[in-house]
Amino acid sequence: MDGSSKEEEEDNTFTSIPLTDDIDHSSRILYPRPKSLLPEMMNADMDVDAENQVELEEKTRLINQVLELQHTLEDLSARVDAVKEENLKLKSENQVLGQYIENLMSASSVFQTTDTKSKRK
Repeated sequence: MDGSSKEEEEDNTFTSIPLTDDIDHSSRILYPRPKSLLPEMMNADMDVDAENQVELEEKTRLINQVLELQHTLEDLSARVDAVKEENLKLKSENQVLGQYIENLMSASSVFQTTDTKSKRK
C-alpha cells in the first residue's frame, strides 16, 4: 500500500472536530469515528436471509416434486388396476367365445371327424 491509501483509511476511521470557530489545522483533535455495525449486520442478515431464501425455495421445489411424483404414482397405480380388470374381463369373454365356438363346431357337420367319411368309401 502506498501512503495515500493509508491516509484514506485514517480519514475513514477518524473525524476532525475543530476547537474554535476559525478552522486552524494545528488545533484539531482527532476522535475515532464510531463504527456502525448496522451495515455489517445487515449484510450478514441479508446473506443469511438470502441463504435461507434459497434453502426454502429448494425445499419447496423438492416438496412439490415429491408431491407430483406421488400423484403420478397414484395415477399409474390406478391405471394398472384398470388394466388388470380389463384383462380379467377380456379373459372371461375369450373363454365364453371359445366355448361358443367349440359348441358350434361340434354341432356342425363340416367339423365332424373324418371317421364317418372314411366309412362311406
